[in-house]
Formats: sequence, C-alpha cells, structure tokens
Amino acid sequence: MSFPAGLKKTAVMVVLRHKEQFLLLKRAKAPNQGLYVPVGGKIDPYEDPYQTGLREVKEETGITISEMRYMGSLIETAPVEYNWWCSIYMADIPWQEAPPCDEGELEWIPFSALEQLATPATDWHIYQYIAREQPFAMRAVFNAELEMTLMVEEFENRRLVG
Repeated sequence: MSFPAGLKKTAVMVVLRHKEQFLLLKRAKAPNQGLYVPVGGKIDPYEDPYQTGLREVKEETGITISEMRYMGSLIETAPVEYNWWCSIYMADIPWQEAPPCDEGELEWIPFSALEQLATPATDWHIYQYIAREQPFAMRAVFNAELEMTLMVEEFENRRLVG
C-alpha cells in the first residue's frame, strides 16, 4: 500500500532530560540528517503514541523508561513530502554515558547550547516550552524548499515565526 502524497505521517518524539541537559540524536539519515533531534519514530499500526515513545526510546538508546509526560503536539505542513503530526513527550532520566545508537550519535546537550545547535527549525521553540514544562500545540508551515514560513503556538494563538 502506497502512502498518499501530502497525507500526514504520525510520529512520536521523546525528549530525554537530566536536569538542564537533553540527550539528543545527531541523525545519520533523512529526514533531518546531520541535525540534532529527540529520539522517536513513526507510530506502528495498532500502537498508541505512548507505546511508541516507550518502544522508540528502548530501540534507539537501549534505555528503558517506565513513564514519560505528554508535552504537546507538532503539526508540520509542506507542499512536498514532509508532512508530520507528532506527539511530543518528555522523560526525566538519570545521567549516564550517551549510549550507541543505530540512527546516529547520541549526545548530552546543555539547554544553554540548544539555540545555537543544528536542529530542525521547529525544535528550539519546543525546547523552550519543555524547559518551562509548559504544554503546547505547535503548527508549522514550510515552503517547497522546507524553509519554515510560519509557526504558531495554538493554545496562546501566538506566532513564533512568520
């Protein structure tokens, strides 16, 4: 079965945090190759987002978490093959050496360094809400070159970009 062009793919991202540091993945492949992102992935058939988050953390880091907190959603829309509806969770974990990962390289990044880090255009805004432990509903629109032209936080009806 082919996935219809433009239809949103559903995914989960889990921000792993220890105090003021986030364990992020420098992705080795598309999408977002070379950028730092939270661990996560697509929701499998018959799986709910929470189950997906637990599974993806284990698969990508080897870390077993027993709970995580729903922080919000990110909806990304583009006129090309980059359309996502993503549930975003946060899990506080004990500090440990960054484990190996098949998806790229995991690194602990201090919150103070995130704004200058190579991340997807949406992520710095999301990290600020997570650092405040403030729920969010983000909507981002991209052009055909995948440049973000608009980002709105829906609960506050506030434009963050554009």
